Amino acid sequence: MKACNSCGKCCIKYSDGDLSASLADIEGWELFNPEIHDYVRDGEIWFDPSSKQRLALCPWLRKEPNKNRYSCDIYLDRPEDCRHYPVTIEQMVGDECEMLEVQDLSKPKQAQQSLNQLMADSRPPFIV
Repeated sequence: MKACNSCGKCCIKYSDGDLSASLADIEGWELFNPEIHDYVRDGEIWFDPSSKQRLALCPWLRKEPNKNRYSCDIYLDRPEDCRHYPVTIEQMVGDECEMLEVQDLSKPKQAQQSLNQLMADSRPPFIV
């Protein structure tokens, strides 16, 4: 399994309403990052502060100039869903994640163990 190369596929796919933030995320933003909290509406994330309409893309996702790579303006304060991704090899396959290598597909159980180790600092141990 390769390290994340910031292809942005997960950010693009999940930012259109398929992403959630925990109550702790939202409360933290309200207290410490009101500029992030401005994009929260009724406990859901990524709504335009002016129009109150859901945004098609995360407002914090930035494409690097002249590259097919992305960065996150709130990486250290990103939502829980972002911190935990990816969870399973199957999810990564469906999302066309570029971290996967050929050997990961031929040995998915071993790849899942590698993924769990790789993500150990990003998510609780109870997640598969």
